[in-house]
Amino acid sequence: MTFQEIVEHIKQSLAEEFVLSVNEQASPKCIEVPAEKLVELMAFLQSNDKLYFDSLSCITGLDNGSEAGTMEVIYNLYSIPFNLHLMVKVTLDREKPLIDSLCPLWKTADWHEREAYDMYGIHFNGHPDLRRILMPADWEGYPLRKDYEEQKYYHGVTVKY
Repeated sequence: MTFQEIVEHIKQSLAEEFVLSVNEQASPKCIEVPAEKLVELMAFLQSNDKLYFDSLSCITGLDNGSEAGTMEVIYNLYSIPFNLHLMVKVTLDREKPLIDSLCPLWKTADWHEREAYDMYGIHFNGHPDLRRILMPADWEGYPLRKDYEEQKYYHGVTVKY
């Protein structure tokens, strides 16, 4: 199935508003969806006989900066039996980056969502154990946000960069 066929299949099976935009220049090709439709769309992509995206390969956060006022969560999916790749992107409000967890659909979402939380401060509703995974539990701030200010001291020890 081609990328265009996947997009049309989503629109015909669910609704037109599930696909806000497409980016055929991205690798893999990407669709942007409304945040409130994410879980429904992902459940469809996972369970549909023609698509069967059985693997959530990666979840990535992206801070577009305070000027844009948005953050993005990018999901890379793979269908092992059909050898299909798809990127799904949602845009969130930077001041309150909040999205529903995909842990009920894919077990791999657990650590990926924790990493996006740890590095960007993106909160995943319904995550079973949303806590830091890379930084110490008491670390201040989110290191990959564009407005992150490095700590000068951690537990009384100078943090050198």
